[in-house]
Amino acid sequence: MAKRQSRAMPVTSGDSKVTSLFFEPAGNGWDPVEDRRDQSYVRTVKPMSANQKDLMEAIDGHNLVVALGPAGTGKTYLAISKAVEALEAGRVDRIVLSRPAIEAGESLGFLPGDMHEKMAPYLRPLYDALSDRLGGKRLRSLLADGTIEIAPVAFMRGRTLNNAFVVIDEAQNCTYPQIKMLLTRLGWHSTMVLTGDPDQSDLLDGLSGLSDIARRLDTLPNVSVVRLTEQDIVRHPLVAEMLTVL
Repeated sequence: MAKRQSRAMPVTSGDSKVTSLFFEPAGNGWDPVEDRRDQSYVRTVKPMSANQKDLMEAIDGHNLVVALGPAGTGKTYLAISKAVEALEAGRVDRIVLSRPAIEAGESLGFLPGDMHEKMAPYLRPLYDALSDRLGGKRLRSLLADGTIEIAPVAFMRGRTLNNAFVVIDEAQNCTYPQIKMLLTRLGWHSTMVLTGDPDQSDLLDGLSGLSDIARRLDTLPNVSVVRLTEQDIVRHPLVAEMLTVL
């Protein structure tokens, strides 16, 4: 995933300031000490592993993709990057992002404000990924006019999403009936990507439906199920080491 590469090299053309970005690894790969995250938005995203490449190609070639893997493997970021790419190219009219409002083992209690303010803590990772890809100003504009919609899973029932790129994040925190409901929202000329880590559900044991759904969908030729592993983690190298023993 390109945003974690170690050096962003500007490519100039004529009098234009920057027309694109490509990323070049330093030494043996990304070093969290030497590299500081570039705060400007990322224009080009490239895979950093074979499985990430498979995921990006699967999204290009299928209307429904299930991306499974541990934290830090780029599932959500790559899915949102592909959603932005499709929107920018005019292949879809809107982006719909959804995730369940599940507290990760803690009780947050009463949250003040309207629905959007109450949901903001749960949806923050999606905003972060979108901001990386679009920049804050453009993201606010697209959210304001409804081109990008971020909603909790509970608000998806009864809808048909045509001409849209739909990303269902943290799907391991959805039950089987919830995921089945979400899958049937897929409309004409749309792409849907489900992301999640079956081993990191915040639901009670046996309630998550992601593993069962993925196993069933894996038999369908027009659905792609991509499994990422610890080798695809692009966070601090210690994250990958910890996940092998935790």
